[in-house]
Amino acid sequence: MQHNRRRFLRSSGGLSLLPLMAAAGLLPAAATAEEWNRAAFASRNMDDFLKLMGGNAPQQSDQVTLNGPEIAENGAVVSLEISSNLPNTESIFILIEKNPDVLAGTFTIPSGTLPDIQTHVKMAQTCNVYALVKSKGMFYYSAKEIKVTVGGCGG
Repeated sequence: MQHNRRRFLRSSGGLSLLPLMAAAGLLPAAATAEEWNRAAFASRNMDDFLKLMGGNAPQQSDQVTLNGPEIAENGAVVSLEISSNLPNTESIFILIEKNPDVLAGTFTIPSGTLPDIQTHVKMAQTCNVYALVKSKGMFYYSAKEIKVTVGGCGG
């Protein structure tokens, strides 16, 4: 009897949490975040993405550093390093000009965290890659053209 009671409590614990989460407004927020991600990652160019983010024309800045290869032998795996020396960096976005979907990555930078990212992206073809940084509500960027010999994206 004790064993069945434990199993029931363990399996029903998650179900009782769902109404509490909905009442606290946690579930609609998750749905909103999912909708934002879908819209952001479906952006076709930087202007569309910035409009979605509520921003206007970003400023080029030497405080944003974007390092990547001059030539990517395989567009399926392109290494990038991005860092920001801007005060209060909030977010870093990677935009790839000629990919089917321009947004390749988004990173939220918690306060007190070093805004330094190392990652890999896919690139469909030779084009500009942008490191877009949000700091104090404004957008700044650095760009680099990367030549791709074999594309890594369908489109």
